[in-house]
Amino acid sequence: MQVIKVGGNELDDPAFLAGLAHGIQHIQLQTGQTAVIVHGGGKAIASLQSRLGIVSQKVDGLRVTDAESLMVAEMVLSGQSNKLIVRALLAAGVTAVGLSGIDGGVLRCQKKLHPAADLGYVGEIVSVNVSLIQQLAERGFTAVLSPISLGLDGHTYNVNADEAASAVAKALEASVLNFVSNVPGVLHNGTIVPRLTRTQTESLIATGVITEGMIPKVRAACTAVAQGVPQARIVNLAGLAADGGTLFG
Repeated sequence: MQVIKVGGNELDDPAFLAGLAHGIQHIQLQTGQTAVIVHGGGKAIASLQSRLGIVSQKVDGLRVTDAESLMVAEMVLSGQSNKLIVRALLAAGVTAVGLSGIDGGVLRCQKKLHPAADLGYVGEIVSVNVSLIQQLAERGFTAVLSPISLGLDGHTYNVNADEAASAVAKALEASVLNFVSNVPGVLHNGTIVPRLTRTQTESLIATGVITEGMIPKVRAACTAVAQGVPQARIVNLAGLAADGGTLFG
């Protein structure tokens, strides 16, 4: 099984969604593996918050989620973003079902603690209902998961999509966790670096080869591997369908 994490920035692009469906078909037909998709939706969340006059707050780069922000996040992630992906997959002939982490208790979490501030309704995954995902896969369904999760205290929490994808990949013992966006992989002198260790990754950051928005991407991949995922990959849609990108592990 493979896990695919999709960011929220590309979900308003029909061409990206069609390409994602093609990549899922490739995984199923060429490798015989099933896929699970975990997605974000930060761009759409920020847009709706702005329209509603909700001011976004961050602590050390982490978004604070109060009750109003949680309502917006749940609407966007479990509603709009999730169904955009499911609709695109179904249109391409991929049998898909959309779930939030709350449905069936797929993702259970606890409140994330921060030493400097209260992050509100931000959670961290403590367990994954592997049985439900596997049952869906056995029946030919590609599960599409929103990271809105159920707290052990019974409350709803928003969980970082990278963290949710890593937890799902580890629990399913997935062969690889793919971080899919418009980035083909780590580039050095215009060429994709096919494989990196954590030490090599930090060296490329220190020397300025990996910069700006790529830094959190590679660190998320390295963290996933450190937490027990066998391999993580940064890849674009073309690479997903051709086993390209940069592999960590």
